Amino acid sequence: MGHDWILDVLTDLKTFARANGMPSLAAQLDDASFVAQAEMTSLAEGKGLGLSAKRAASGRVDRTFGVR
Repeated sequence: MGHDWILDVLTDLKTFARANGMPSLAAQLDDASFVAQAEMTSLAEGKGLGLSAKRAASGRVDRTFGVR
């Protein structure tokens, strides 16, 4: 079994959060989806880059919770 199922789970959680008035949670789940995709891409390419290297390469930075 591949890792793609996690993206479906995160999408379902994000949909639930938005439908139930939890915009900060939905935003965090967006970030989690991005991280999951990046990790899966690295695994598939055999690069094994750590999360910090991916963030630096993509220009992503950590944000304060609830700030979008």
